[in-house]
Amino acid sequence: MSLWRKLTAEFLGTALLLTAVVGSGIMGASLAAGNNAIILLANASATAAVLYVLIVLLGPLSGAHFNPVVTLAIYLRREMTLMEALAYMVVQCVGAIAGVMLAHVMFGVSPVQWGTHGRTGVPLWISEGVATFGLLLTILLGRVHRPHAIPALVAAYIFSAYWFTASTSFANPAVTLARSLTQTFAGIHPHHVLAFVLAQIAGGLAGCAVAHALAGRGKTAGSSPARAAINVSP
Repeated sequence: MSLWRKLTAEFLGTALLLTAVVGSGIMGASLAAGNNAIILLANASATAAVLYVLIVLLGPLSGAHFNPVVTLAIYLRREMTLMEALAYMVVQCVGAIAGVMLAHVMFGVSPVQWGTHGRTGVPLWISEGVATFGLLLTILLGRVHRPHAIPALVAAYIFSAYWFTASTSFANPAVTLARSLTQTFAGIHPHHVLAFVLAQIAGGLAGCAVAHALAGRGKTAGSSPARAAINVSP
């Protein structure tokens, strides 16, 4: 598979993921009459559903990372080159921003707006570390033990993490960066992005370490959450 096809898939996947995250937040807020529980349920459901679809469809092309921390983990496992990993990360960030802008356009709001939703403090930073730790553990152990179930495992984990973390589980530096450009339900203040990203990286590295301790490099090959399943059968 050529690199440009992989990067195109990563761009499209990350863009559509953020369109779903922000768009469902806007739609939920417009219909829920201020009930944040319903808004969060709509947001979590749409995000989990689109993740499942995107991983199934784009996994065979790029591996369906859609997340710089996932790409970092795959690089550290020596399953992709440094240049490929850096290209993935850049495309993921650009795609995420494009997805936010698309959601804004669809709902008739300004395409770019600085986030105003404050998300800071130790509890939220710990939450982001835990959310990303669990995501990487889900992916890396899933590749070894249940490769065919990776799309469902990731979707289920993210849906639940929306609810059991105080931060509502961003767990993704590209997502965090892009969500600093929206004032909607999904937004985050730009000044709070760096701490979230650092917590995500720390949590992701911890997840990699624990997964390696439990299962080593495993018996699967490939460069993605979904690629392991692809190499085993389809």
